[in-house]
Amino acid sequence: MALRYVQLLVGLFLYGASTALQVRAVVGVSSWTVLTEGLEHVVPWSFGLITVVSSGVVLLFWIPLRQRPGIGTLLNALLIGPAADLVLWLVPTPHGLPARIGLFVAGLLLLAVATACYIGSGLGTGARDGLMVGVHERFGWPLWLARTVIELTVVAGGWLLGGDVGLGTVVAAFAIGPLVQPLMPHFRRFPWSPGREARPAPVTEPAPVP
Repeated sequence: MALRYVQLLVGLFLYGASTALQVRAVVGVSSWTVLTEGLEHVVPWSFGLITVVSSGVVLLFWIPLRQRPGIGTLLNALLIGPAADLVLWLVPTPHGLPARIGLFVAGLLLLAVATACYIGSGLGTGARDGLMVGVHERFGWPLWLARTVIELTVVAGGWLLGGDVGLGTVVAAFAIGPLVQPLMPHFRRFPWSPGREARPAPVTEPAPVP
């Protein structure tokens, strides 16, 4: 369990770092980050604090949707924001479009690794993913429809508040799923991964008696 918590914490830190890199690239950010940037124009809080508070608000919607958070869900809500603030403080916006595109690509790839890492720990999904699952289970919507409606609503609200919507927003929406999927099996093959201890040991034939 201790190593699963380490994997969770590493994944969450990388998730916050990847979000910060996309923000610094200034070529468009993923849907929920658009909303966070928009809220920065409304409340005098840091990017990370807004991320934490908005995660708490999203978790309130879990109550009528009858979703139950795990420890990973709570740590997700509390830790990604501070990690993003730290990397935003360390990394400036690069000069020139090629450098910004390169930073965005690095952030997107890191986001895929971070997502597979923290979900692979098996300690609970994030507040936003749980919202999608809750809508799917409560109203019978297909998962793709629930995610699409939520993401479009979030992007529209963030854009109206002044969030950064650009080509990167579209790329992130279509690329993150295909990037995460092939990585997931690799982050579930560690000796401490959930379910590994339940797998039967291979049966060996006894050595022949001479």
